[in-house]
Amino acid sequence: MKTAFALATMVALVNFIMVPASAADLRIGIIGLDTSHVTAFTKLINDTSDPQHVAGGKVVAAFKGGSPDIESSISRVDGYTKELVDKYGVKIYDSIEEMCKNVDAVLLESVDGRPHLEQAKPVFAAGKPVFIDKPVAGSLKDAIEIFRLAAEAMVPCFSSSSYRYYQSMQDVLKQDIGDVRSCISIGPCTYEPHHPDLFWYGVHATEALFTVMGAGCETVVRTATPDTDVVTGTWKDGRIGTLYGIRTSGTPHKVVVFGSKAVAEQENSGDYAALVAEIVKFFQTGVAPVSPQETINMFAFMEAADESKRQGGAPVKISDVMEKAK
Repeated sequence: MKTAFALATMVALVNFIMVPASAADLRIGIIGLDTSHVTAFTKLINDTSDPQHVAGGKVVAAFKGGSPDIESSISRVDGYTKELVDKYGVKIYDSIEEMCKNVDAVLLESVDGRPHLEQAKPVFAAGKPVFIDKPVAGSLKDAIEIFRLAAEAMVPCFSSSSYRYYQSMQDVLKQDIGDVRSCISIGPCTYEPHHPDLFWYGVHATEALFTVMGAGCETVVRTATPDTDVVTGTWKDGRIGTLYGIRTSGTPHKVVVFGSKAVAEQENSGDYAALVAEIVKFFQTGVAPVSPQETINMFAFMEAADESKRQGGAPVKISDVMEKAK
């Protein structure tokens, strides 16, 4: 595991071999046309008249994908495909391998995390930097394997929710509250039966929690009711991070950060533009803005939350779920 992650530090040394020297030359391909992110991201990248236009490349190719056993996935593919083709001139390929021959970087957007590992393999083989949208995988085991393969192939790879880059989140992080002692993250948490409970939508609020706390969670306890999840993590330095996942209408998403000098509370929401800007910058540099260690610790937190639920709310060690996922 350590060897694989050490290899990730070598990625920046080879990124200019894999990525065109001129940012304007970036050809971007999309895998999975079953989420609104594909049209929203493409508009930000391709539409120069958009007030939040992100320069540096163009979405030129796509592979449809889609999961027949998830209605919200398969029912959207045709509509998003039509919009990409008709409005943006995107070329549809029958295989990921063929698409990769015609792009410089890849957005892996499949809304279903389960196929991400198999969809990422040909991207790694082609040596293309790849952003993997949430959830990075449908299991902790697959998440670990994705980052292991990326490091082994020395291919730049990262995953993130847009919550991490909301301006309202950045404003909280800039406040002078002293050392962070604890954090509460609140957000929507609907389930999808093919994924661990928090992986589907709870991943957003979990990402916000880890944006504040960073990696280092060691123990997790979960209380679950039909409407609410409360998941409390203890970090190795004694800090506490708590997730409130809510399944009722009008759920806000925010963090409340408790520092040694003051308390900061997130106000308002955000949009996709800042995340897309980070993705394009990543494609240009090959330097991931979120480490594999942090993303894996985050998914281990969510997996440990499921295990705590199975054990009736007992504390679960991150090290135990990591060992089980090997």
